[in-house]
Amino acid sequence: MRAELDNLETALGRCFENRELLLRALTHSSRVHESQAAELPDPSSDNEQMEFLGDAVLGFLVSESLVARFPSYPEGRLSKLKAHLVSAAHLCEVARRIELGQYLFLGRGEEMSGGRDKRTLLVNCLEALIAALYLDGGIEATRGFVNRWIFGDGDGEAFEQEILGAPIVDFKSALQELAQARKLPQPRYVIVKERGPEHSKTFTIEVRVGRDWIGQAEGLSKKSAAQNAAREVLSKLMEA
Repeated sequence: MRAELDNLETALGRCFENRELLLRALTHSSRVHESQAAELPDPSSDNEQMEFLGDAVLGFLVSESLVARFPSYPEGRLSKLKAHLVSAAHLCEVARRIELGQYLFLGRGEEMSGGRDKRTLLVNCLEALIAALYLDGGIEATRGFVNRWIFGDGDGEAFEQEILGAPIVDFKSALQELAQARKLPQPRYVIVKERGPEHSKTFTIEVRVGRDWIGQAEGLSKKSAAQNAAREVLSKLMEA
C-alpha cells in the first residue's frame, strides 16, 4: 500500500510529512463503523470532518484564483465560474482523473456496492484530501494542487467558454455588469438610423458608456442592433 500512496502523493504534488493525514482523508466512515462496531465511532478516524474543512479551503482558493485571473469580471460571472469549479460533477471528474477510487479505504458494504466509483464518495474524499494538503503543507501546497487539478491549463475567454459551455450571448447585461464593476456610468442606447421598408427595417443603434466608450452597430431589430453595439463596447472594455 505504501507504493500506491507514493503514486497518489505524486499526483497530489506533495510527499506528506504526516502521512496519517493522508490516510484519514482516504478513510470512509463505513470502514471505521465496521472496525468499531461494538463501540461509538471516533469522528477523528474518518474523513468527514476533513471534508468539511476541505470544502471551505477549496471555496477560498477558487475565489482567489478567479479574481486574479479575471480582474475585470463582475461578481455574477465570477459566481457562475466558481459554481462550476466547486460542483460535484466537476470535482468527481477531477477525482476520476487522479484515479482516487483505487485508494479509498471502505467498509465491506460500500466495497460490495461499488463505492469506489460513487460520485458522493469520490467528491467527499477529494475535499478531504484538500484539507489534508492544507494541514500538512499549508496554503501554498494546497493552492498548487487546486490550480493544477481544479483549474487545469485554461485561461481567458476560452477557459470561460469551456466551463460555461458557450460564449456570452446577452451582451447588454454583460456590459451593464462590467460598467458597474468598473464604477463607470451605465450604458445609454440611442437609435441613430432606421432604413428600409416598414416590414424589413434595419436599425443602427449607438451605445455610450460615459464619454470614452462608444459603439455603433446595425441589426434587423432594435434588440439585435443593441446587442451588437453592446458587444462592440464590451470587447473594447475587456481589452483595455
